[in-house]
This record gives sequence, C-alpha cells and structure tokens, in this order.
Amino acid sequence: MMTLESKLPYLNLGCGYHYHNDWTNLDFISTGNNVIAHNLLSGIPFKNEVFEVVYHSHVLEHFLKPDAERFISECFRVLKKDGILRIAIPDLEQIARNYIKYLEESLNQVPGASEKYNWTVLEMLDQTVRTVGGGGMAEYIKDESKYNDAFLLERNGKETSDLIKNLRNKNQNSSYTKPSYTLKERIKSKLTRMLLGKDMEALRLGKFRLSGEIHQWMYDRFSLKVLLEQKGFKEVKVVQADESEIPEWNNFQLDITDGKIRKPDSLFMEAVK
Repeated sequence: MMTLESKLPYLNLGCGYHYHNDWTNLDFISTGNNVIAHNLLSGIPFKNEVFEVVYHSHVLEHFLKPDAERFISECFRVLKKDGILRIAIPDLEQIARNYIKYLEESLNQVPGASEKYNWTVLEMLDQTVRTVGGGGMAEYIKDESKYNDAFLLERNGKETSDLIKNLRNKNQNSSYTKPSYTLKERIKSKLTRMLLGKDMEALRLGKFRLSGEIHQWMYDRFSLKVLLEQKGFKEVKVVQADESEIPEWNNFQLDITDGKIRKPDSLFMEAVK
C-alpha cells in the first residue's frame, strides 16, 4: 500500500492533466510530478478509511460494468465514515433527451436541427463503437463547414474548444512528418504482420478497444444512484458543477475552471459513506 504525503485527505482518481497539487492524484500513467501512476483496475493502493473525499471525472464510463462495480467498492473502502464521493460522468439522460428533441426538429425541418441531431448521435454512439482514435467525433470537429461550433461548445465546453483548435490546425499544417521508428521497432512490426496476416487488423482493433479511449458503459441519475447505494453509499444526490458538500470545492477548480463548467455534458453526483 502507498503512504500519504503531507496533503489534504482528498483523492482524485483518473485525473489526467486536471488535478490540484494539494490532493493525492492517481491515473493509469503519470501526467505530472504530482500524479501517481497506478492501474485503477487493480484497486486503489491505500489502506481503509484514509480519505475524506474521493473524486473522479469521466472515468467510470471507461470501465466494463463489473470493473466499475469493483471500482466504486474501492472508493467506499478508502473513504472515512461520513466521507464524500463526488463523480462527474457523461449524462446518458441529457444525450437521450437531446436525441429525441433534435430528431423531431429535424423531421420538422427546423433550421440547424439536423447538425445538432448528427452530433448528438455521435455523443450517444461514437465513443462506444469507434475503431480508431477520435472516431467520428474528431472527423466531425475537423469539418468547419458544419457551422455547428456553438452547439459543440455548449455541449462539451473547453475540451471541444481545444479539439477544434488542435484538429483544425492539423488540417492546415502541411509540414506534418510521419513518426520515426527504430530498426528494432520496424523489424518487430514486419514480423508481426507476417505472422498474423489477415489477423493483423483484429490485433489492432483489440489493442485499440483495450486502450482506455472508448466508453464501456453509460449512466444516468437513476442507474448511478442505484450503483452507489448497492455499494453502501447514502444521501446520493445530483449536484451542479459549482455545488458541493466538499469544503471550498470551487477553489480547487476541478469541475469549474476560470468560471466555466469544464465538461458541461456531465452528470454530477455526490454520496456519503
């Protein structure tokens, strides 16, 4: 088990590049000096009842349901009595409501509805079925002719704003150079292709689907509440991005950054041990 340094008794799991240095931060790979690399599928590497807060944002949907259940049990285990679990996750209910709304508007030929419908279908399906990085959502964002940026930003916030800049800059950058590989890497790749033949694509697809990018399941305020209560949590409730029982929550700028919701498509829920 890992030991805690002199930090707040707060834990951020699957933090990526968005974390607070006063917290204990874990992710599958280290994204900074204050982030511990750890495979979250193998449990949380701390003793029982050591944290007052456990938080994770857009992590749970990347786990298969049995793994998600074990992960929530681990969150319960490391929390102290009366500790708070806070979860941000893509909201299946929001997406489903938008799907019906923009489907009906598209059928009624409401101006602009069809592009909102197309994006909503991608939100619902693309990250579960894609076979390449970025999938259909990246291809959509690249295409400036959609004239749908305002809706994308309303739905997905700064994350999409960054993607718009990066993906469209790549489109305009003609000086792209292919990555270089060592002789050992080139030989290994060639031998793999020779040995696998037609099965090479199956290997590529399998590696991609296990890479952590895709969504393995989706939740709404009912199904997530049921899961949390099954694992022992109480006082489960939906909260806003800037609303929390965690003391001085907004000062940490985890769900709100520079006064804006970082992931507006989220369902935010809190529960107590």
